[in-house]
Amino acid sequence: MGRIAYVNGRFVPHGEASVHIEDRGYQFGDAIYEVWALFDGKLADAAGHFARLERSLGELSMPLPMSQRALTLVLKEAVRRNRVRDGMVYLQVSRGVAPRDHAFPKEPVRQSMVITVSQVDRTASEARAAKGVGVVTTPETRWGRCDIKTVGLLPNALAKQKAREAGAAEAWFVDDLGFVTEGASSNAWIVDREGRLRTRDTNANILRGITRRTLMDLIANEGLQVDERPFTPDEARQAREAFITGAGTLVLPVVSVDGKPVGEGKPGPLATKLRRLYIERAKATAI
Repeated sequence: MGRIAYVNGRFVPHGEASVHIEDRGYQFGDAIYEVWALFDGKLADAAGHFARLERSLGELSMPLPMSQRALTLVLKEAVRRNRVRDGMVYLQVSRGVAPRDHAFPKEPVRQSMVITVSQVDRTASEARAAKGVGVVTTPETRWGRCDIKTVGLLPNALAKQKAREAGAAEAWFVDDLGFVTEGASSNAWIVDREGRLRTRDTNANILRGITRRTLMDLIANEGLQVDERPFTPDEARQAREAFITGAGTLVLPVVSVDGKPVGEGKPGPLATKLRRLYIERAKATAI
């Protein structure tokens, strides 16, 4: 059985899934998205992702296309039909189909909603985490509302391509003051030379990461503190440890920045522990 996608009320073969050419998500990037990690066929950090979904939609003056309860049932049905136990669920909601005009349609139109499910090889992911990954830095070129999870990701795609060409897994954006904001698809963290956990505060034009938020709760439970203060690429290279967080990466150790090692050039003990704690929490609370 092949992959199945959900498109505007119907489950269809993935290869036949499509939206109208005048969908505003396609024409203008007038759409938002959300991603859930799947553990044993269940949605991780579900409440946080639903809350961010509603917030992103609200910032673009769009409602939820259906109730949260109904949407949860559709997401779970998509997972069931794809027979995925460990993976990712992608949801995209656009303003809908309308004649091409920059302003919103004068009359309300039906929103477009797409859901896809993909498999993740957790064994390979754990092997990658055990080795650690590299990141490269790139100038911050994104718009001023990165707190909204929109599909307008061209700067992120260009940054990811730069990372790939350098043999790295992620790119960190660096603002005009020389501070790291976040990754192209993750939040950025370090354990600085004094042993303090540091990550950028969410008022600084970065996404309010759900994995980031859950990890902060776990860190507090461990009796540790997070210093929500920016750091430079040089501080990252001189740090004891570095890591990134996101629904796709979970908690992933970073062992080099722009080709130069972080700490001992291997995953640090705290990042490794936090990854284990996060996965345990995600599995225990997934719905």
